[in-house]
Amino acid sequence: MTVGGLLAPATRVGTAATLAGSGYIHARLYADGYRFVHVVGPLFLLQASVSFAVAALLLIGMPPLLRLAAAGVALGALGGFAASRTVGVFGFTEHGLQPAPQALLSILAEAGTLLLLAVWQAVAFRRRGVSGGSAGAGGRYLVLRPPAATAADRSLTTASRVATGFRP
Repeated sequence: MTVGGLLAPATRVGTAATLAGSGYIHARLYADGYRFVHVVGPLFLLQASVSFAVAALLLIGMPPLLRLAAAGVALGALGGFAASRTVGVFGFTEHGLQPAPQALLSILAEAGTLLLLAVWQAVAFRRRGVSGGSAGAGGRYLVLRPPAATAADRSLTTASRVATGFRP
């Protein structure tokens, strides 16, 4: 199997693992006392449940809607983390990287999820018709290739030229 052939399953499994890791951290925090925090406690349980569900589905495949859901879960957790340390979430505030080490591990898991999703998207974009070109002095840049014209496209183009009187 080639490196490119291993990248897709490795990225999928890695994304599922980081998302499940974030879910596990939130589930443990819920069990260890956050369940008593009004509104925030149930949100921790919701985040853990959704993380586990999306992670399990990612092991089956990675359609665009599922990748978007994974990114949303990770961004939501990071947004909640940032809000809890600045303006507060439903009156609940925390400071620094407390509780330790869960806060730091959660940030790393969610950032890892987003990083792996970005890698997946970059590889998928590259495989869909993007190739390298030269930018002078040995540099490289991405060049988009238009899709190949089909027979129907060519006949439509010919018909439109005849109808408009266009002569090349």
